[in-house]
Amino acid sequence: MMQSIAITLALCATICAAAQTRNTPIEAIAYVSGPAQADGSQVKGNVTFTQNDCGQNVHVRVQLEGLKEGKHGFHVHEKGDLSNGCASTGAHYNPDKVDHGGPDHEVRHVGDLGNLEVNSSGVIDITYTDKVISLTGNRGIIGRAVVVHELEDDLGLGDHVDSKKTGNAGGRIGCGVIGVNSDVDEWPCRDGGVGGLRSSLSILAVVVALFLSRSV
Repeated sequence: MMQSIAITLALCATICAAAQTRNTPIEAIAYVSGPAQADGSQVKGNVTFTQNDCGQNVHVRVQLEGLKEGKHGFHVHEKGDLSNGCASTGAHYNPDKVDHGGPDHEVRHVGDLGNLEVNSSGVIDITYTDKVISLTGNRGIIGRAVVVHELEDDLGLGDHVDSKKTGNAGGRIGCGVIGVNSDVDEWPCRDGGVGGLRSSLSILAVVVALFLSRSV
């Protein structure tokens, strides 16, 4: 009996250890640039995305310069294609096929990241968290593009014909492809995360049931 208990406990320990996800953040980065504007300014900088584990919120850091004072629509677009500049990045990333909205709206495109609010310096350095985008899975944004727009995004609340599609945010003044910036072999979602935890707990339940049946 004692030997059976020891074996069962060892199996439980092994399975629980396998169920734990590694604390290795997933990181991606987009190097953003745009065409020179009439006043000689040019949008440039980078946007960094960090996700501590699969299924968790994504931390976004935006570091840009060359912007005009005011609010600028900021989105993830569906294609990482810069063959024709920002024009070839396609529409907003919208795998759920829903209306455009704001980042805190219940209904929004995955790529709806709201507005960047820029002061008179033309420089912005902000960090915030988004609960919808992901760096893996069916809402993964790696390989797509970030786009900065000329005008304010009305978050789908305006009466313009494009409000529910694009937020009527005007032209595209800067963009960049979102690329991997961490070791892919260390991504926790490859062999851990919620799915791995559920599988491991299922196996654990079977082991415990077997032990209990033998001890009766």
